[in-house]
Amino acid sequence: MAAPLLIRISPADNAAVAPAFIPSGTVCSLDGEEITVRSDIPFGHKVAITDIAEGQNVIKYGYPIGHASVPVSKGSHIHSHNLKTNLKGILGYDYHPDENALRSFECSREAVFEGYVRSDGSVGIRNEIWIIPTVGCIAKTAGILAEQANKAFGGMTDGVYAYSHPMGCSQLAEDQDRTMRLLAGLIRNPNAGGVLVLSLGCENNNLEVFRPYLGDYDPERVRFLVTQDADDEYEAGMALLKELSEYAAAQERQTVSASRLKIGLKCGASDAFSGITANPLVGRVSDLVVRCSGSTVLTEVPEMFGAEQILMDRAVSEEIFGDVVRLINDFKAYYIRYGQEIYENPSPGNKKGGITTLEEKSLGCTQKGGTAPVVGVLDYGEPLTKNGLNLLIGPGNDEISSTSLAASGVQMILFTTGRGNPFGSVVPTVKISSNSGLASRKPHWIDYDAGRMLENGSLEEMGEDFFAYLLGVASGKIRTNNEIWGYREISLFRDGVVL
Repeated sequence: MAAPLLIRISPADNAAVAPAFIPSGTVCSLDGEEITVRSDIPFGHKVAITDIAEGQNVIKYGYPIGHASVPVSKGSHIHSHNLKTNLKGILGYDYHPDENALRSFECSREAVFEGYVRSDGSVGIRNEIWIIPTVGCIAKTAGILAEQANKAFGGMTDGVYAYSHPMGCSQLAEDQDRTMRLLAGLIRNPNAGGVLVLSLGCENNNLEVFRPYLGDYDPERVRFLVTQDADDEYEAGMALLKELSEYAAAQERQTVSASRLKIGLKCGASDAFSGITANPLVGRVSDLVVRCSGSTVLTEVPEMFGAEQILMDRAVSEEIFGDVVRLINDFKAYYIRYGQEIYENPSPGNKKGGITTLEEKSLGCTQKGGTAPVVGVLDYGEPLTKNGLNLLIGPGNDEISSTSLAASGVQMILFTTGRGNPFGSVVPTVKISSNSGLASRKPHWIDYDAGRMLENGSLEEMGEDFFAYLLGVASGKIRTNNEIWGYREISLFRDGVVL
């Protein structure tokens, strides 16, 4: 039997990855060298491929992912028992532009898809009717209306969906402002051919204060109902939803340039192979979208900690570099304000999957952003306007960060996972597995298997295949599993007292 092949990502690495469970005493192969493992190595976990002294950096992806807390012998398992983070506190940064990346990245590719061009010029990839409550008190009302509308005339469009949340009242200052910005961003998302904004009437986020957050809007596409003012809110709501459905049904798909694509980049329930297969694949496709003059958005700020300098050096200007620094340090200050450890990450599931430190997690996560220059930094609910790779404020939490992506205007989210997650956002959420075992076990969760790259697929070939797949999703020819199974959720970021 051939010796198991360890995976070394970068020639500079002194740690390799186990492609399967390796029992203690097994002789493994790495670039023609034999390495005997000294203990059981779980799937996806790290093996020392040289002796590593106490205090010496452990290198993966070509960068330090922490330091050895004790001497580590060649062939030993590297994990939480002998690897500690190097990260601490709020840091200062200097701008060292990656001139090669900034100079060589060209927008020279062309592609098309079939989308819905809205009256404001934005392009949707679905033609749905959304019900957005301004407050949690009427979440059930919104759900009943969606159910009734789908039975009555849901077939006129891609369906009627209610997106409930517990916010909109008993909030103050920036906390309430953020809620309104996020809800306004969702209402503007072009995947909705029509939106019913449902209000109770007495909430903090009442229509009088909320409507200005929408800016200019098409009154045929966005309608409003104050349930306290209606004698029968269901009759009034159904009448408005019928009008919205008729308006949206009159719109048809047309051929548009891939420069109109806006794609969100996300990961959840990651394992050690996420940074080897799924995230690099998404990064490859992100680059292809940007080369078509489209837009991609990378979020999960805490999962940039430890890899932030790489992103900062790809900023297109010193001004954007400063925005990235503020993005990073403001989120660290948020942790400190609540007395929390900045680097209390990865999650228990990440650790079981072989990810030990936040540096390791971040170096894998940020690969979803590919190699494109960073052109902008977005706040909660801020519309995406710049073509290229953008960064968006937001935590690692799947529901909150995906909602923030949708509120920025993305039409689709690429969601990589190594351990599996059925979650879906309000926009098509393409689940990409980092390993083929997950794809075979959870075919009703996973849309695309990046684990094939470990056996017979090159990054370039799979990137082209996946890009074609995404154009199919954008054109409505492919429905994602979250759409098929009805996984559609929102969650709004909270930071404030409750009255």
